Amino acid sequence: MTDASGRLTGNTHHFPIRVYFEDTDAFGVVYNARYLGFLERARTEMMRLLGIPHAEMMADHGALFTIRRYEIDYLSPARLDDLLDVRTRIAEIGGATLTGKHEIWLGETKLVQAKVRLGCVSTAGKPTRIPAMFSRRFAEWSGHGRVERT
Repeated sequence: MTDASGRLTGNTHHFPIRVYFEDTDAFGVVYNARYLGFLERARTEMMRLLGIPHAEMMADHGALFTIRRYEIDYLSPARLDDLLDVRTRIAEIGGATLTGKHEIWLGETKLVQAKVRLGCVSTAGKPTRIPAMFSRRFAEWSGHGRVERT
């Protein structure tokens, strides 16, 4: 049995997601918008495993991440009952931004690749720097220091 938050392997977070009927159309193919939910869930669990849960970020630091931009390529469809592996890595760490790279795999087949740019904002909705302790955790885990240009 896998942990509900997935697992960290090197600088990659692996998160298993089963495709349910609610995720699919009448032909059993995953709706394109559902992939965004899969990616969001995986990134949230990655942050939890890194000791950066959203609730703590908001309550203790008055900050949270919001989506600035998504780029997504749909390579092949997922289908009802597939067990997917959502892989997440940190690609870039800025003062107030974080860029993640996601891939969704079914066995040896990559189905989706995506890039997400997050902005750190205060609970009042104003741009703010990523709290230093969280920025350090991202940098240590990603293995490439503070910034890697993509």
